[in-house]
Amino acid sequence: MSEPDTHTPDIVRPPKELVDGLREVGAATAAGEMKKLGVQNPTILGPTPFSPGKVVAGPALTLQFMPQRIDVYNQDEFSGPEQQLHRHVLYHTQPGDVVCVDARGSMTSGCFGNMMLTFFQGRGGVGVVIDGCIRDYPIVQRDLDLGLWLRGVTPNFHTQTDIYPNAVNVPIAMNNTLVLPGDIIVADDDGVVAVPAKFAADLLDLASQHAEWEEFSRDKLLAGGHLKRYYPLSDDARPEYEAWKKEQGG
Repeated sequence: MSEPDTHTPDIVRPPKELVDGLREVGAATAAGEMKKLGVQNPTILGPTPFSPGKVVAGPALTLQFMPQRIDVYNQDEFSGPEQQLHRHVLYHTQPGDVVCVDARGSMTSGCFGNMMLTFFQGRGGVGVVIDGCIRDYPIVQRDLDLGLWLRGVTPNFHTQTDIYPNAVNVPIAMNNTLVLPGDIIVADDDGVVAVPAKFAADLLDLASQHAEWEEFSRDKLLAGGHLKRYYPLSDDARPEYEAWKKEQGG
């Protein structure tokens, strides 16, 4: 049985102001505006919110699981712990990071448990996105303050059934959505969006414009304005919008 390469690469983190800006934008606007940049569907399907109300954005640390085969992986939960790569992805954690795990949709493997997620939060990690499960969920939910987007939970440990951690900070397929190390993950109760770092500045510009006119339109609709005029913002309503922006100091 070959041993995994534990000399894992770090990621290139995008500028903090881009990450902070995209957190304010949210997943829905980010996903919609990405279409204008040529990304048809940046949404990671499968993981759903397990920490209602949490909003996070941060660079992706990535972990890839693969199917087990006895000649490649044959260890128990704690044998050779420093050879187990699910630990090593967390060793790269810096404040604001989000760990993304391609666990192949497995519902029988708890990729991380309470102790490892406690370490992750202690190092400044803010979000966990797994196309699969964690374990110790009642304790994690009670004691930690992480954003969690998961397929589910299980009492099983990470390699108890049919997958094993194979690679750290490599491109992964999160239920057929490509996530590269250092992509900006935007996640809230709507779901999870992977933003390519190279598009982040353009996306933030588009999304900020969208959010601004949408705030104006929401106020008008709440006051009884017509959908035809205010959503999307019509040319006829644009002078009103421009006047509103001046009043807001924009």
